[in-house]
Amino acid sequence: MDFSLNEEQTAWQRKARKFAEEEIKPISLARDQIADPAETIDWELVKKGSKLGFRTAVVSKEQGGHGIDYVTQALVMAELAKADSAASKTFSQCWKWSHLISAACTDEQKERFLKPFLADDTFVLGSGQTEANSGSDTRRPPPGDIKAGVRLRAELDGDHWVLNGEKQFIAHGNIAKLFFLYVRTDFSVPFADGTTILLVPEDTPGFSRGKVYNKSGWRFYQNGEMIFEDARVPVANQIGETNGALRKGDGDTSGDMFGDLELAANALGICDAACEQALEFSRSHVSGGQPLWEQQLVQLKIGRMNMLTEALRSYVLRVAWEHDQLIHSTNAGLAMNLSTDTVQEVTELNLEIHDYAGGAMDRGADKLARDSFIWSHLAGDSVQRLKIAGRIGK
Repeated sequence: MDFSLNEEQTAWQRKARKFAEEEIKPISLARDQIADPAETIDWELVKKGSKLGFRTAVVSKEQGGHGIDYVTQALVMAELAKADSAASKTFSQCWKWSHLISAACTDEQKERFLKPFLADDTFVLGSGQTEANSGSDTRRPPPGDIKAGVRLRAELDGDHWVLNGEKQFIAHGNIAKLFFLYVRTDFSVPFADGTTILLVPEDTPGFSRGKVYNKSGWRFYQNGEMIFEDARVPVANQIGETNGALRKGDGDTSGDMFGDLELAANALGICDAACEQALEFSRSHVSGGQPLWEQQLVQLKIGRMNMLTEALRSYVLRVAWEHDQLIHSTNAGLAMNLSTDTVQEVTELNLEIHDYAGGAMDRGADKLARDSFIWSHLAGDSVQRLKIAGRIGK
């Protein structure tokens, strides 16, 4: 297993690092502190990143994108996340659903939706799955329980699906121009057998956006409410078979593979930032008349932060390499769970080191810790660990 980077991978890494240092990092803290959660995103930043290829990076070259491999994806996400984790996720969220367009959409759907996505620097993608009463049971549906899972109703009316219900806490819910929406098309069977995916453009009749959620972390990356009142979506916008949402892409798992890698690589970027912050702070501050860096307790904490970060880096690159080799294993899920424990411990240690000097908490260290909270929900919760245990036991 050789982790040496080729010229293309190195070029993307350098480009991402330059963009992160020159464009993302200078505005990160200011965007984080904007009171209105609907105003935290910086569209000029999105446009600049898009022109460099960060929004359309995973679309194949044949389809007009850049077709970067998984190792390159991991490198880019980590570099961007080092400057701002939420900004990195804003770009990589588009990668996640670009995978699905390529894997599962028809040629006609690609013509209608992929071309506009490629052409518009402000065209971001979203997906609608989470609902007020449907969260973990959607991710790991209880066997045989027809009441669990997605409840947004879709009823067939001629050549349209008519939608009624709501989605909540949806990434890019207030800004995406196209959504991959999970809807319940058969309530007589369990969620896994009665759910369909529809492509829903922002201008769909009967669709409106609700509130934007005010989060403690990941503020640049926005989450909103979606409301459907007799919304009409053409059957031509359906992905795959009716009631076949969990069989998307005829067995293609690229999107699922990417989802596991995405959060681990993003967490790596946060850890890199925390390690850098802790070292710089300890070298420039004094506690008890002694420079922080000369105190053994601080040295031990910095040593542990770097040890954990490098372990996560190795795992992330291994998972990315396995994906490129089409090797399917439990490593991706394990790396995602490891990233939760690692990013939260590393950012907490960074906070502790900053606290030794007394005074007001450093805003940068505080932001890294707040951003890391999201991993408990997205990557390291008990549902995810149970799913991984089930795979290991097979």
